[in-house]
This record gives sequence, structure tokens and C-alpha cells, in this order.
Amino acid sequence: MADANSPLTGSCLCGGVGFEITGKVGPVVYCHCVQCRKANGTAFAANANVRARHLRFTGDRGLVREYESSPGKLRAFCTRCGSPVYSRRPTEPDVFRIRLGLLDGDPERRSLAHCWVEEKAPWFEITDGLPVFEREPPEKPAG
Repeated sequence: MADANSPLTGSCLCGGVGFEITGKVGPVVYCHCVQCRKANGTAFAANANVRARHLRFTGDRGLVREYESSPGKLRAFCTRCGSPVYSRRPTEPDVFRIRLGLLDGDPERRSLAHCWVEEKAPWFEITDGLPVFEREPPEKPAG
């Protein structure tokens, strides 16, 4: 964030779905699970939790569709351009897991670790020195 009073903004590829984040972005983790790889079309997803009270959707919220990718986990995407926007669990209504590639600015957070590397793409090599976890980190940080 360039200015502490300005929200961090983001949007999908076509700009139809936008959002503003007025609070801190939770810890950043690079997730290598099969679902994140397939949902994003990349080697891993850069995700961070945002509290619902700090997240405001702008643009056409009607473009957002949710898909239950596994029991109790919803992944949301823009129906116009296909950009993944967030994931959430109905059992945790206060938390949205935002896809950081949609951000327009710097969330002022850096990744803490790589998780779910047991499902990592075989063609991708992790070389950055961050901690690596076969599945989830030992304790999920609250965002």
C-alpha cells in the first residue's frame, strides 16, 4: 500500500470484478496443491487471507461464480474472463483467501513458505530458500 489511508485494490483480468482491501492482508503462502495449480494454471498460487470486514467488492459482483472444488471449499472466479478471485469456506464466513496476482499494488507482505509441495508440479524447482512443507505448515497463521 502506498498510503496507509488508501485501500489496496485489485481486479480480475477484464476488470469486471474489482475489490478494495482496507485492512492488513494475512500471511502469504505459496500453495502447490493440485487444486490451486489447476485453478490458476500455474506452478503454484500466491494466496493470503483477508477478513471479510476489510474486503469490499466493486464492479459487477454478479460476474462472480463459486464452485465447490472439494467438500466445504468454494473457489470463486469471474464468469467473463475466468480469473480466479478467491476461495472461502462457509464454516469460516469471516475469511476470504484472495489470489494475490489480482492486486494492483504491494500488499506489504512476502511469502512465509511453500505448502503442499508433495503435489508440486514436477517441472518446477523451488530455489528461493523459503521453508517447504509437504502439506500445511505446522500451524496455520490467522489472517
